[in-house]
Amino acid sequence: MTAQTREQQRALDVYARVRTARDKGKALCAEYKPRVNGLGAAVLRDGLAAALAFLEREVKSNAAAQHLLEDLTWCLERARLPGLSEPSLKRLGLPGAVRALGLNEYMLATRESLRLLVWFRRAVQATFPLEEREHA
Repeated sequence: MTAQTREQQRALDVYARVRTARDKGKALCAEYKPRVNGLGAAVLRDGLAAALAFLEREVKSNAAAQHLLEDLTWCLERARLPGLSEPSLKRLGLPGAVRALGLNEYMLATRESLRLLVWFRRAVQATFPLEEREHA
């Protein structure tokens, strides 16, 4: 068996998570897609901690935000980054664990998140159903 690159592993992990979101129905897809598309820009514009805080705020009222936060948490846990181990993620949640990181760990987490979010966007574009457009 051939070893996989980190990019290949990211892609496989993300596609599996996005397919699960897709299979939960059109309503979730309609909310999930704009959050995926906006999260990468929010990380670049505001930083990882602020982008996750915004997503965390939406969790109580939005299933798609909850799903995306869980998906990103799962993928970052599999990346085995320093400071984002399973115990810290379970205890603090992803936003809390990111806020507790030191500078070097925070920068690593930001870079890994951005790489993952590129794959999330690709996976959503490739697997979600196309929106039907009405021509009036």
